[in-house]
Order: sequence, then C-alpha cells, then structure tokens
Amino acid sequence: MGPETEKLVLALPRGRILADVMPLLRRAGIEPEAEFADAESRKLRFATSRGDVDIIRVRSFDVATFVAFGAAHLGVAGNDVLMEFDSPEIYAPLDLGIGRCRLSVAEPAEMAPGDDPARWSQLRIATKYPRTTRRHFARRGVQAECIKLSGAMELAPSLGLCRRIVDLVSTGKTLRANGLVEVELIAHVTSRLAVNRVAWKTRSAEIRAWIDRFEEAVDALAA
Repeated sequence: MGPETEKLVLALPRGRILADVMPLLRRAGIEPEAEFADAESRKLRFATSRGDVDIIRVRSFDVATFVAFGAAHLGVAGNDVLMEFDSPEIYAPLDLGIGRCRLSVAEPAEMAPGDDPARWSQLRIATKYPRTTRRHFARRGVQAECIKLSGAMELAPSLGLCRRIVDLVSTGKTLRANGLVEVELIAHVTSRLAVNRVAWKTRSAEIRAWIDRFEEAVDALAA
C-alpha cells in the first residue's frame, strides 16, 4: 500500500441516510473500523476493512464539496444536494435507491384551497435550496425571491417571514404539525453514488470496479 493520500476516500453523510447506506457499504465489501459506530467519537476519518479505502463522515452538503474538489473520490449524496450544488466536477452514475423523499413547495393549510400554483407570478420562499428553487420557477416564468435557511423552514410562514417554503418531505408529519400542506412537487429524491470527475478519468478502472460493486449491492438488497 502506498501513501495514505493514494487511498480511495469515500464521503458519507451524517444523519438519517447513514443508517440506510451501511447495509450497501457492507454488501460492497467495506466494513468501517469499530470507532465509526461510536456515537461519542469526534473522529471524522476512518479506516476500513479495505486497506485501500478510507471513509470520511461529513454533513450532507459537504459530501458534494469534498467530491467536487477531489478531497473525496466517491461520495453518497441525495440528488437534492447534487441539484443544488450543480457542479460539473461531480458525476452521479448510480441511484442507490435509499433515502426516498421529495422536494416540495408547501404553504399554510388555510391558503391552499383558494390557491393555484399555475397562477403564481412571483413568490418569496424560505428554503435550504435557493438555486434549485429559482431554477424550478424560472422554467415557467415565475420570479422566486429565496430566503436561505438551514433548518426550521416550517416556522417561516407562521412568523411572517414568507408565505411558502421549499423543503424535503418524507412522511409529511412535520408539515402537518406546523399547519402546512404540500402544493407542488419539485423533484423526487433518492441518494446517489457521486464520483469526482478527475478521479473518474485518472483512476477509471478502480472507480468503475466500485461502481459495479455498489450496483451489485443495490440489486442484491432489492431482491
């Protein structure tokens, strides 16, 4: 094994997707070191059962940053993150079929019965996805002023920040608990295997082999 910098680095997201990706990881032949499972650990880079592969654990949006700039060769990211990051340095060749949810527009339930999204001309929207939101509405000539929030989007309408939000929705429980309903779908979301463009070219055989391993893992767990 050469210097540590020659190892393949795989970026994984913290949070709810991590639990979903672990069966795929193990099926593909990667077992993280024991400290990876320690909730008290502050370590961010981990060795694996493969001497040629290390894992880093970062925030979901940071997966795209590490992959785009080549600090990680591979990563797991939702297509919501990839759409927002929108980098030509990232390929996403494989849908892992995990983390299923949707990116939607929501508004207060009392507004919805008399509201028609087809008649919107300009909007103020709170979201973690301003670029994706603006692109979505621009395609049909709607001007969207986006207020960037990192979380707690559901509070924005009730506190007068704006009337609508764009956020990820899974069960819809959080929306309902805060008096909101979905009124428009922007995109269905799943997690993808993301690849750095330069690594795809310079380590193509190695990268292709890992894509194949993950594809086999996806197929096996879906069977």
